[in-house]
Amino acid sequence: MRRFLLLLPFPLLSPPGVSAALVIHPLAWPAEAAVPLTDGFDFPVGPPHAKGFTDAQPFGTHHHLGSDWNAITGGATDLGAPVYAAAHGTVVYARDAGPGWGNVVRVLHRTAQGPIETVYAHLDRIDVTDGDLLQRGTQLGTIGDAHGRYVPHLHFELRTIVGMDLGPGYARNSDGWVDPTAYILAHRPVR
Repeated sequence: MRRFLLLLPFPLLSPPGVSAALVIHPLAWPAEAAVPLTDGFDFPVGPPHAKGFTDAQPFGTHHHLGSDWNAITGGATDLGAPVYAAAHGTVVYARDAGPGWGNVVRVLHRTAQGPIETVYAHLDRIDVTDGDLLQRGTQLGTIGDAHGRYVPHLHFELRTIVGMDLGPGYARNSDGWVDPTAYILAHRPVR
């Protein structure tokens, strides 16, 4: 994987009471990085069409800000299943985010409509590091259970406002989040 240094347009500061490890600030796109323009989005599990998986808790259900992907075989059968980058992009965060989130990877994507961020949470294993350039379909980790907190699943978010705090995963105000399934279906690559 190619890597580059991420350049921040201002110092990394976090709001009072918020760990700097959980805050991602908007990034300046360094020209030398040549981050490829996305050519479309696939599902992060069972690519390209989420084969063998179901969205067990869709976006908006009970104010959910993402999609919770589970294997159709149920239970913990998807623990350790591969998770893939939904589109070409750059890893901006790859670490344990603590209770409730577990291991998280955040990827910044450059689209014709502007930047988009994808969030992959509750991972069992992380296979990428900050600064990695990913192609759509690159494995970035495996499905986990947030260190035993939940039944194994992938919590997957798609954000139109990049660099927001990691947040709660649920909120009445969904400004900055979009339905990942609807977005992916509307932005498929030409095959």
